[in-house]
Amino acid sequence: MGESDTPGVDHSSHVYVYVQVADRIAEQIASGRIPAGAMLPGERALMEEYGVALHTARRAVRELRDRGLVITVPAKGTFVAEQPADS
Repeated sequence: MGESDTPGVDHSSHVYVYVQVADRIAEQIASGRIPAGAMLPGERALMEEYGVALHTARRAVRELRDRGLVITVPAKGTFVAEQPADS
């Protein structure tokens, strides 16, 4: 997933860092760069990729779940959910 350089987050922004991370991943899902059914990198990998704390990466994944973009299967990982065809 990391061929294009993922810019770090803007810590001076008024937007929470976990929301910035979730928004960037959501953009990749919407563009098809991360297709439905694909497994997201683990929280530690997200932490390194975005230069954030583990708790922030974990909260970003929770935000994506709350938005209905991903599902987490215990002991398996987090996967991009199928999106409804009528957007």
